[in-house]
Amino acid sequence: MRKHSVLAWSMVVALGGFLFGFDTAVISGAEKSIQQFWHLSVFQHGLTISIALIGTVIGSLLGARPSDMFGRKNTLYFVAAAYLLSSVGTALAHDWYVFLIFRLLGGLGVGVSSVTAPIYISEVSPADRRGRLVGLFQFNVVLGILVSYLSNYLLSQVGEASWRWMLGVQAFPSLLFICLIYFIPESPRWLVLKKNETAKALEILRIINPLECEKELESIKNSALQQGASAASLFSGQYKTPLILAVLFAFFNQVSGINAIIYFAPRIFEMAGLGAHSSLLSTVGIGLVNFVFTLLGINIIDKVGRRILMLVGSFGLIASLFLVAITFHLGHLSGFSIPMYMMVFIAFFAFSQGAVIWVFISEIFPNQVRAKGQTLGSSTHWLMAAIIAFCFPYLAESLGGAITFSFFCIMMVCQLVFVWKFMPETKGRSLEQIETSFVMH
Repeated sequence: MRKHSVLAWSMVVALGGFLFGFDTAVISGAEKSIQQFWHLSVFQHGLTISIALIGTVIGSLLGARPSDMFGRKNTLYFVAAAYLLSSVGTALAHDWYVFLIFRLLGGLGVGVSSVTAPIYISEVSPADRRGRLVGLFQFNVVLGILVSYLSNYLLSQVGEASWRWMLGVQAFPSLLFICLIYFIPESPRWLVLKKNETAKALEILRIINPLECEKELESIKNSALQQGASAASLFSGQYKTPLILAVLFAFFNQVSGINAIIYFAPRIFEMAGLGAHSSLLSTVGIGLVNFVFTLLGINIIDKVGRRILMLVGSFGLIASLFLVAITFHLGHLSGFSIPMYMMVFIAFFAFSQGAVIWVFISEIFPNQVRAKGQTLGSSTHWLMAAIIAFCFPYLAESLGGAITFSFFCIMMVCQLVFVWKFMPETKGRSLEQIETSFVMH
């Protein structure tokens, strides 16, 4: 009973991840048509593509406030409504400025979703299955990206208004998301810590873990008492360890070059000597590899642990980035060597950082400041994503592939040292047990 209930709740909330991935990637199929439709300048076109990413940074910075104030469940209603309005608004927009407003709204939904959804799943999951269940969020992000590519390809045949259909089709899963949120309960930890509704929280905990629900409730109440009033400030000294871990983890996630590769894969492959058609075909391959290895990662994360996945992944990332850099340096750019190394890179990234990031950051902060901690990790992630995505075309053109990918490779050596020396293992421990080991009371 509990197994299926918690899985169902997690799958509903992970649908926010699917919409997150779909919304982020869907613009790639529509951007050229949009540029032609409104006769956009280079600057206007760049703003049209990046406006959702700006919204994502803002949404991730603000995500903790509604999550703590109104509850995880009510915040997810806002996320679903933002996705729905964004998809309908962009599809029907006949003014460029109106289009920008609705794309910004979709970005806000992505940002808030990246904070609230992992928190909710981590707070309702049993310790022995938390990694896999929170990992569903990342799996759905990758699935959303893949489905958006497929949807764009199928809808590209519709005609002149195909870009409107590409953006508007997201309304259907958004509407489904709004309906399904109604059936999930509120987070029991939020009910205890923010509302003091222990009886309601106990009912939910009884479904999650019937044998130890009362013990878990006491543990949640004790963690609130121990933290006291000082818990309101995330930047107080007692939270130094989870704070540093979250910021560094999110930083390394992006300086691997993952978003540069996802956003600019066709450009990279053309730099490597492939034609436009072969470049697009290779991009589909990257999407499939990302999907398969994310699935593998979330299936074994609770068995082997977060740290082992990160160690193995770091070695693979270093090796694949080194091979890309050396290939660019030597000028051996004919054939499919670069796409092959890129796919190896994507496989190791999806298996490690991709599967672990939202799980790890959602676990390491105490109950009282989890939303604020997730906000910090998520906003660091999106800010770095924006910086890397903005800088990559210039760096690749002015410095070349060899230096650009050497930088990413060196950053992954630094990540390996971070994981080896500083990253703790959180596998199989309750959120309150993790809190006790991390926080200086």
